[in-house]
Amino acid sequence: MPHTHITREQAISLLKKYNQEPFHLLHARTVEAVMRRFAHLLGYGQEADFWALCGLLHDVDFEKFPQEHCLKAPQLLAEIGAEPELVHAVCSHGYGLACDVRPEHEMEKVLFACDELTGLIGAAARMRPSKSVKDMELASLKKKFKDKKFAAGCSRDVIQQGAEMLGWPLDQLLERTLTAMKETEDDVRAEASAV
Repeated sequence: MPHTHITREQAISLLKKYNQEPFHLLHARTVEAVMRRFAHLLGYGQEADFWALCGLLHDVDFEKFPQEHCLKAPQLLAEIGAEPELVHAVCSHGYGLACDVRPEHEMEKVLFACDELTGLIGAAARMRPSKSVKDMELASLKKKFKDKKFAAGCSRDVIQQGAEMLGWPLDQLLERTLTAMKETEDDVRAEASAV
C-alpha cells in the first residue's frame, strides 16, 4: 500500500463538501481513528496515514448519492487526485452490497469489517447511561450482536464475513474494534464538534 500524497485537510474538505449530516461526519471520523489503530496493531504503522484516509473517506458518496454508493466515489475522489489504491479501498468496503470490488489487501478487509461494526458499537454506546464505549464490556457487545432487533441496519453477515476474510475469530474482531474505539473516543468526539 502506498504512502498517500493527499493531506488530511484535502480529505476533510472533500468529505464536508459532500457530507453535512453530523452523524455521517462522526462515523467517518470514527472509522478513520479505528483504521489508524489497526494499522499500528497489525504492523502497518508506516502506512497508518493511508489506512486512516481510507477510513475517513469510505462513505464520501453515501449522503448525496445513496443509490450510487461506492459507484460515485471514484468520481468524487478524483477531485483530490486520490491514488488508485485509495479508490479501490473505498469502493471495496461495499463489496457484495453496493459494488463488486473485492477487498484484497488486509487494510481493505479491516475496513470492510469495521465499517459495519463501528456502527453497531456506536449504536450500543448511545443506549448506555454513559453514552460512551469506554465502560462497554465485550460480553455486552456480543449480546447486542446476537440481538438481531438491535441496530437492525448493521449487517451481522458483513461483520461475520469481514472476520472470515481476515481469518480472525469473530470475538477477536469485536474485541479489537471495541478497544480501538475506546482508545480514540475522546479525540473523535473533540474533533467531531470541529469537523
